[in-house]
Amino acid sequence: MADPTTIAGSLGDYLRTRRALVSPADAGLPPTSRRRVPGLRREEVAELVGLSTDYYVRLEQGRADRPSDEVLDALARALRLGPAERAHLYDLARPPRRTATPRNDGLRPALRQVVEAMPATPAVIMNDRNDVLAWNRLAAALIADFPNLAPPERNMARQIFLDPDAREVHLDWEDAARTTVGILRMAAGRRPHDPELVRLVGELSLGSATFRTLWAGHHVHEKTHGPKRFRHPVVGDVTLGYETFQVPGAAHHLLVVYTAAPGSPAEEALHFLSSFTTADT
Repeated sequence: MADPTTIAGSLGDYLRTRRALVSPADAGLPPTSRRRVPGLRREEVAELVGLSTDYYVRLEQGRADRPSDEVLDALARALRLGPAERAHLYDLARPPRRTATPRNDGLRPALRQVVEAMPATPAVIMNDRNDVLAWNRLAAALIADFPNLAPPERNMARQIFLDPDAREVHLDWEDAARTTVGILRMAAGRRPHDPELVRLVGELSLGSATFRTLWAGHHVHEKTHGPKRFRHPVVGDVTLGYETFQVPGAAHHLLVVYTAAPGSPAEEALHFLSSFTTADT
């Protein structure tokens, strides 16, 4: 069973927040009279999964034996979990043992060179704590002045929640805040005893009421692809798409590449920033 004192939270916490988001109609259940709680009742989840209500209650209370894969799969279906949510459910039900071996966040020099050699599009390598480990000139010009930030400040979660200018830079701030918290939740499920992650979550919880609210919601997110909107003091609003690639040999390292549609104002803005940063070096 997961240790409820870790930042990952308990399996029961996660089950409670997920069932609150599923209506009886969503689950194919007939409508009922007035309900005291949002979403599904515990006995309804138990019925959908094929468990006794007593066993499901013990699951939420952290008193049940380790649930089988069949039970977890049935819970994922009943609670309508997506791929990232299903993976997080398994992480909480199969927590890793505490280890004294620190994880390695070092980058091979060749990987840093690959990112720096991309002249026409912003690119960064991040870990699942949102630390930015490598960047190119366009990323530093558009997203944050990474070269002149102290290493602890090269973290997109700190940039989103603690930088007073974040809402000006990230035009999709609400979405960025939610997905950033979701990424940290996924990391917490995989490595609940990571001391750097524990410190980061504590710092963000103290510094941002929005972070505390989002963290309590147990939303999880896996960074893949999508739109991203920035506001730059020189080139104005820039709408890009991003694609995410897992770095070979480092499961918690991601290469994030931002691209502009051909012929778009965003492409022109990137061309300008590229020439500007090249001339400035």
